[in-house]
Amino acid sequence: MPSDSDDSFSEIQRTTRTSLILSVLPAGMGMSASFAATSLVAEELTGSDSLATLAATMISLGGALAAIPLGRFMAVHGRRPGLARSWTVGAVGAFVAFLAVVLGWYPLLIIGVLGVGAGQAGTLSARYAAADLAEPDQRGREIGLVVWAGSIGSVLGPTVALGATGWLAASVFGLNELAGPFLMGTMVYVLAAFVIARRLHPDPLLLARQRQPEAPRVDRPSLITSFAQLLTRRAAALAVAAMAIGQGVMTGVMTVTPLHMDQGAHEARIIGLVISLHIVGMYFFSPFVGWLVDRLPSALMVAAAGAILFIGAEIASHTDPEDSRGVFIGLLLVGIGWSFAMISGSALVAASFDGEARAAIQGAADFTMVASGTLGGLLSGVVVDLASYHSLSHGAALLALSLVAAGLATLVIGANRDNPATRDREDRPQPQR
Repeated sequence: MPSDSDDSFSEIQRTTRTSLILSVLPAGMGMSASFAATSLVAEELTGSDSLATLAATMISLGGALAAIPLGRFMAVHGRRPGLARSWTVGAVGAFVAFLAVVLGWYPLLIIGVLGVGAGQAGTLSARYAAADLAEPDQRGREIGLVVWAGSIGSVLGPTVALGATGWLAASVFGLNELAGPFLMGTMVYVLAAFVIARRLHPDPLLLARQRQPEAPRVDRPSLITSFAQLLTRRAAALAVAAMAIGQGVMTGVMTVTPLHMDQGAHEARIIGLVISLHIVGMYFFSPFVGWLVDRLPSALMVAAAGAILFIGAEIASHTDPEDSRGVFIGLLLVGIGWSFAMISGSALVAASFDGEARAAIQGAADFTMVASGTLGGLLSGVVVDLASYHSLSHGAALLALSLVAAGLATLVIGANRDNPATRDREDRPQPQR
C-alpha cells in the first residue's frame, strides 16, 4: 500500500508536469510567432534575402548563447527562477523586436530576436525539469509529454500571429501587421513566466537533490569541466552526438526545402503543408517516442534515430523540385528522426549527472545542440549555392549514418545491454572529484 509520503510525492510530480505543460505551450507560441515574422520583417526593412535569413538565424544564436548561462544559473537557483528569467528575457526581446518594426530599424530587430532566442533556451530546458523527479524508467515519457505540449504552441503560434494578431495590429492600432506577432510574443512569454513562477512549487531540481541525501556533494562544474564531462562519459557523449547531429541534419534539410520546392513552381500552400507535416513529425509522436525510450536501450534508440534521419534525408535528396511527394515523405521522416534523437539524447543526459553538476552540464549539452542547428542552417544555403539541394540532403543523410554506427557500436561493447529495470547503469551519477 502506498504511503502518505508516496501519495504526496506523486501529487508533486503531477503538479510539476501540469505546470510545465501550461507554461511551455505559450512559450512555444512566443518563439514560433516571432520566428514566423522575423524574416518577413527583415526583408521588408532591408530588401535583402541574405539579411532576412541572418535575422531569422539570430533566434537560434540567441538560444545557443543563453543555454550555458541559463544552465549554470539553474544549477544554483533551481528550475523555477531559471525558466521565469529566460521567458522574461524572451518577452523583453519580443517587445524590442516590436519596437523595431514600429521604428523600422533593422539593428534593433537583431537585438530583439536574440532575446527571443534566449526565451527558447528556457523552453528547451523545461524538458529537463520534467525529468528531475521522474523515475528512471519514466524519464523518456515525461520529457516526451513536455516536448509535445510545447509543439502545440509552436504549431499554433504562426497561424495566430500572422492571422488574427496581425489583423489586430493593422486594423485596430494602425500598425504594420508584422508588428502583431512580436506583440503577441511579448504577451505569451510573460504568461509563461507568470505561470511557472506561481505554479512550480516545490522546485523540481532542488527537491530532487533533497531526495538523494546519500549522494556525494558535487560542486557546480566549470564551463570547461562541463564540456569535458559530456565528452569523456560514453553515454553522455552518445547523447550529445544524438541531439547535435539530429538538430544539424533536421535544420539543414528543413531550411532549404522551401527554396527547392519554389524552384519547382509549387504553390505557397503546398510548401507550407510540407513544413507543417515536418513539424508534426518532430512533435506529434513525442509521447510515444518517450515511451519507447523508457523501454528500449538508449543506444538502440539513437541508432534508430540515425536510421530514420538517413532514410528521410535520402528520400528528399532524390526528389526533383517539381515533385512534392518525396519531400512530404522525406521531411516527415526527418522530423520523426529528430524526435527520436532529441528525446533519447535528453533522457540519457538527464540520467548521467546529478547534484549541482546536472543543470550546468545540461546547459552545455543544449548549447552544443542549438549551435549545431545554427551551423546547419547557415551552411545549408552555402552548400546549395555551391552544389545542389540533392548534394545537401545526401550529405545530411550520410551524417545521420554516424548515429547508427555510434549507437550500434555502443550496443556491441555492452554499455546499454541491460533490461528496463537496470538499463543505463553506467550512466547513473558517479562520485566526481
